[in-house]
Amino acid sequence: MMKKKMAAVSIATLMAVSLVGCGGSNNAAPKEEVKEPVKEEVVTPTPSEPETPKLTGDFEIQYFVGGYGDKWWKKVIAEFQAANPDLKVKESGGPKINDQMKPRWIGGTPPDFVYIDGAGLNDRQMVEDDQLEDLTDWLKDAKNIDGELIKDILAQPAQEFDGKVFNIPLVLNSWGMFWNKALFKEKGWDEPTDFDSFLAVSEKIKADGITPFIHTGKYPYYINGSVLYPAIVSANNDDYSILQDMAANKVEAFESPAVLTALNKIVALRDKGFIDKASIQINHTDSQMLFLQNKDAFIPNGLWLPNEMSKDVPAGFEFGFIPSVTQSAGGKVVANTSTATVAIAKKAKNKDAAKAFLQFIFSKGQASQWAELSGAPSNIKGDISASNAPSHVKDAAKYLTDSNTVVIPTITYNADVDKAMMDATDALTISTITPEEWVKRVTDVVKKVSK
Repeated sequence: MMKKKMAAVSIATLMAVSLVGCGGSNNAAPKEEVKEPVKEEVVTPTPSEPETPKLTGDFEIQYFVGGYGDKWWKKVIAEFQAANPDLKVKESGGPKINDQMKPRWIGGTPPDFVYIDGAGLNDRQMVEDDQLEDLTDWLKDAKNIDGELIKDILAQPAQEFDGKVFNIPLVLNSWGMFWNKALFKEKGWDEPTDFDSFLAVSEKIKADGITPFIHTGKYPYYINGSVLYPAIVSANNDDYSILQDMAANKVEAFESPAVLTALNKIVALRDKGFIDKASIQINHTDSQMLFLQNKDAFIPNGLWLPNEMSKDVPAGFEFGFIPSVTQSAGGKVVANTSTATVAIAKKAKNKDAAKAFLQFIFSKGQASQWAELSGAPSNIKGDISASNAPSHVKDAAKYLTDSNTVVIPTITYNADVDKAMMDATDALTISTITPEEWVKRVTDVVKKVSK
């Protein structure tokens, strides 16, 4: 899975409350009954709570299968179907589903519900193409099946497009640094907590004949997301607004001293010989395989890594994870997050079922279930420490809910600028350019797209 930026479900039962009248009696002798005119009593009916209408008809769900797998989707869809037996639910999922469904989106016959993740789907583009239902008013009062306001339990709020909400974040991913805890225990290496300790342990790793660091050169957004962007925020006094300014194509943001400070941390890794020279030419799975073989000690990646490589993880391998290693000693951890969202098609044929499905999946029970089955935190607030989620997911969740962690919300850069940054970072890692030339190369593109 390339970009991408958690068990049981409880169903609330409606209870009807009825008023019961009470009468009394005594043992007094009966008196002569005096008949009075009978007054006709006017009874005002007590309003009853309307029953929730049954969901019927056809309901189609589109979901991409990547690094998070499809175990959660199959389970939650089966549970939703069981709860709504009169509904005919159709699953349209798979690793190529986005391309397969594209003609239907273009032709105006999309599925009712869509999980926006993987190549071929872009939420901003879908909004601009008027393909998604406006959920702004619905989300204000929408409650999940446990009676909680959905908007109140989201770890990351829904992104707004010109003040409107069209999709809701379901998955909360964090970029960061991975290592093998078992290997570190065996070798007596200290796990990193900041940049100084990262450099110190990398020296020991290199001395032991193992390359400290490998990244995905063919897809440099891995190293940018895990290393460069957190480093920029740390150097900017933990203020991530600099990244938002970069996304807004403000040249002065790219020319900030914080950017040069961050770039020089990558230079430090390069000049100390910590970066595997194979990195520049390999893709994500190749770099991940070398990491799993303990040929490289650290790899920058997203939380989907363990699940994506589950078939290749050696016995005894134990994933260690921290969102950032570029902060100074004593500095705050910086978590650069990304989300995968869900939405309803504007031309959906069964919007009632689609909204009910949103209420079904955005529950704390599903947060735990998602974490266990997908290997990543859900975007639903909740303690998953007692769940069966993998240890690295629990570690990530602790960081993401810690008030001392700087959590960067999902930020989308201009496509041309994003590519320029990725290409420049690759060049920087192999000494083709300097940090100053990185800034010049990128700002030239920023100026061009801003005209």
